[in-house]
Amino acid sequence: MTQLPDAQVSVVIPTYNRAELLRQQLDGLVRQRLAPDRFEVVVADDGSSDHTSEVVDSFASRLRIVSYRQEDLGFRAAAVRNGGARSAGAPLLVFLDTGALVGPGFLEEHISAHRHGGATGRLVLGYTYGYNPYRPFPGLDEAVAAHRPEEVVDKYADQAEFRDLRHDELEAVDFDLGRLAAPWMNVWALNMSLPAGDFHAVGGFDEDFRSWGGEDLEFGFRVHRSGMPIVMSHRAWALESPHERDLDGNRTSNCANSWVLWEKHPGPVMEMYGAMYSRNHYDPPLEHEYRRLLDWSAEAREIDVSREVASLVAEPLPGGARPARVVVIGAGGLGDIGPDQGHVSCTFVDFDEWPRAGTASAGARTLHAIGLRTALESGSADLVVITSRLRGLWGRWSGDLLAEARRIGGEVRIAFSPQDPG
Repeated sequence: MTQLPDAQVSVVIPTYNRAELLRQQLDGLVRQRLAPDRFEVVVADDGSSDHTSEVVDSFASRLRIVSYRQEDLGFRAAAVRNGGARSAGAPLLVFLDTGALVGPGFLEEHISAHRHGGATGRLVLGYTYGYNPYRPFPGLDEAVAAHRPEEVVDKYADQAEFRDLRHDELEAVDFDLGRLAAPWMNVWALNMSLPAGDFHAVGGFDEDFRSWGGEDLEFGFRVHRSGMPIVMSHRAWALESPHERDLDGNRTSNCANSWVLWEKHPGPVMEMYGAMYSRNHYDPPLEHEYRRLLDWSAEAREIDVSREVASLVAEPLPGGARPARVVVIGAGGLGDIGPDQGHVSCTFVDFDEWPRAGTASAGARTLHAIGLRTALESGSADLVVITSRLRGLWGRWSGDLLAEARRIGGEVRIAFSPQDPG
């Protein structure tokens, strides 16, 4: 028996009850210019009850195809992608959602994007035409039915409504994701690739995500945090074919999952993400809001709030009692709260990186947060002080800051006039 050469790339396709979309997709992989013995296809089935297995079997003579199947226990896209990746044998993984159609050069271009990346690994995001679930491109159904994917792309590539949904934001930085403050927001698993070793090193997809939305962004966040570059390839394109979606259900699920990302990675950028995406607020985008925070952080770095905090803490609470539990939001480099420090339990919260506020006195708790959402328990403070370090964020985030402050403590005091320009 002749032994096949090792595959260069494994294409992992998560699927669930989309047999005919899968058939279209596999037809495109049969047409790859890359020799068929240089790649394998792993169909990762999340427990389909349709004829998916028959479709997979029908390609056994035309593709090196591997099946991975898990029991249908509800939406488990993260788990099924991980299972597919574990079943893959090639050093490069390409993740391709069912229904993403490809041209003949698709795999060659993903491989090329990694060859040009130097010695270190990278996460390559393939440009994806036609993906806009809430505003489908007119006539795309008919075009996909009548023409091959490359013909559809050639015909419509210059039309704005047909472009990748990420196009405008990325065009503003010349498609250089390294210029973005939050490049992980563009990590969509529908068309992407990375070395298998790097995928496993960052832990794969988080299987705690059991409903639609967020698991690919969370994966991208960990990739970015690891230092791996994230890049976009126009040439490794895919075409998202129209298909039925539970748009309302997906929107609701995505809103709920937005706070799951914060729970896993509490910190300023995820506070913003949760506050925005839990309400379907996408404009201005997170990149814009996070960049504003970073700019304000630099501007506010030398603001000393020690006097204003000491003054507000020294005032008795309504009824005449002295505060015994104080939370300071926007603490900066605050070391203590003044003469009463020894008699007060303190928590210092700031959006700037700790340990800049590590000068806090012994016993004081520190949190790296804006204050839009914190891990502090409800009613855990007698007094919450919002300092002038929040002035530059007040116009956009005052409602969230006040709601969280009131949740934490009974008395909230602001150290600046809310009408001050920020």
